[in-house]
Amino acid sequence: MAKYILFDTETTGNQDEDRIIQVGAMIVDTKGKVEVFDELCSTILPIKIKAMVVHGITPNLIEGKGVFTETNFYKTLQSLNNQENYLIAHNMPFDMGMMEKEGFISQIRIIDTLRVAKHLLAEQESKALQYLRYSLEMYKEEQAEADKYNITIKAHDAIGDVLVMKLLLSKLVALTKEKFPDINPMLKMEELTNTPIFIETFAFGKHKGKKISEVCDSDIGYINWMQKNMDLDVDMKYTIDKIIGAD
Repeated sequence: MAKYILFDTETTGNQDEDRIIQVGAMIVDTKGKVEVFDELCSTILPIKIKAMVVHGITPNLIEGKGVFTETNFYKTLQSLNNQENYLIAHNMPFDMGMMEKEGFISQIRIIDTLRVAKHLLAEQESKALQYLRYSLEMYKEEQAEADKYNITIKAHDAIGDVLVMKLLLSKLVALTKEKFPDINPMLKMEELTNTPIFIETFAFGKHKGKKISEVCDSDIGYINWMQKNMDLDVDMKYTIDKIIGAD
């Protein structure tokens, strides 16, 4: 019986050296049973002030706590780390990258609700979890859901974000069933997670608002500079490669 592991982390910061200091998770089985995890953990790294501003976790709150690999969540995740189950996060590369620094080696199926939202909710101005929380009116449902599991909802709190992500996942499942009625929705969302998206226009830089295909024709030097000097995401790399390849 497959289990769906929705999780989120809060960290000392968002740089290469940073580490996990909180994990929130909801593990759901196919019968609807839910197991909740909300755990703080310690690290030898100081929590950066900018990170505290976001999540409100201060050094005194993690003093005396075990490290991430000693959390009940991590021990449970290790027992479920196989191809029968799904690990689900919003912006998976960040959270997975943090867990890999703790020694986690994934053998599990992956769904990134951010990637899926980019495919299925293209009309939304932003695909950030908190934006979708309000634009999709999930805030109207979240308190009843939180009460079921004794969860306190706070923005940029690991377990609060997981609860919102659970509501988002339900909406994405419904959309997937609607658009791809003959395919298992979880398998399709796994596929969408790994499918790049063609970007029509620049959302940044000196060519912001212009069609990427036109810039590739008129200013290939800028495109070459981007490829060499910028950490482009998978969608931008795919778009540029597709346009240049088509030429």
